[in-house]
Amino acid sequence: MTTARIGIIGGSGLYQMPELKDVEEVRLETPFGSPSDAFIVGTLEGVRVAFLPRHGRGHRLSPTELPFRANIYGMKLLGVERILSASAVGSLQEQYAPLDMVIPDQFFDRTRARAHESTFFGDGIVAHVTFANPVCDEVGDILEAACKEATEVKVHRGGTYLCMEGPAFSTKAESEVYRKWGMDVIGMTNLQEAKLAREAEICYATLALVTDYDCWHEAHDAVSVETVIEYLNKNVRNAQKIMLETVRRLAGKERNCKCGQALRHAIMTNQNLWPEATTNKLDAIIKKYRTGANE
Repeated sequence: MTTARIGIIGGSGLYQMPELKDVEEVRLETPFGSPSDAFIVGTLEGVRVAFLPRHGRGHRLSPTELPFRANIYGMKLLGVERILSASAVGSLQEQYAPLDMVIPDQFFDRTRARAHESTFFGDGIVAHVTFANPVCDEVGDILEAACKEATEVKVHRGGTYLCMEGPAFSTKAESEVYRKWGMDVIGMTNLQEAKLAREAEICYATLALVTDYDCWHEAHDAVSVETVIEYLNKNVRNAQKIMLETVRRLAGKERNCKCGQALRHAIMTNQNLWPEATTNKLDAIIKKYRTGANE
């Protein structure tokens, strides 16, 4: 089914899009369980959009508990082709100040307990997608333009998002190491989303909302929940405006990137060896690659 072409995943503080019209809640069950919450499907700038609060309404799920596979598979079931992800992050470099926006183009994985939530494949079907460039440049370009049009917030294009396990924030030692590695911002959620979106052949880009300087900055107190919430509240409305403008710019725009064909040469297992149960589980993702699927 095609319910929405664009998906928005809202992170900490961004639990709704007030401009959505003709709203309906869509609850899905996927082969990977239930998503974080019901999808809020509505019309935004004349476009049908599926919004999902990443942590559930009321912020009920910690980063390690998130059903990443169910969330992205649910987007696929709804017909989503592009995902815009909003995410609160800490800054690891001086130039990214609190209230700035960053559109990272790289990810670095420091998670430890999410192997089962980092790929749809396994159980008899092996796939290795290309992930050198994990963000869709086309969507990133439009997101950057939308940032400049919709707000006066300083936006930075490019940089590396380090994805840590959480839920605790970094120690000073960890923060200093990440800085020396050349990491730019730090968060707890977007790496798995980006990997799964690529496997699902969905374009993906992150709007990272800087809330603090992590705990390395000598002129600032160690990151606290109070500080994060204060800056989140200031950033949420800007993020909503940016998402609105991005959707407007994406409306009717054809995909010319390679994201929609990411699996074309990635599935390594001979089709006559695909287990029936796994094939059925992955149907929304691999159907078009099954011999005779369109006959």
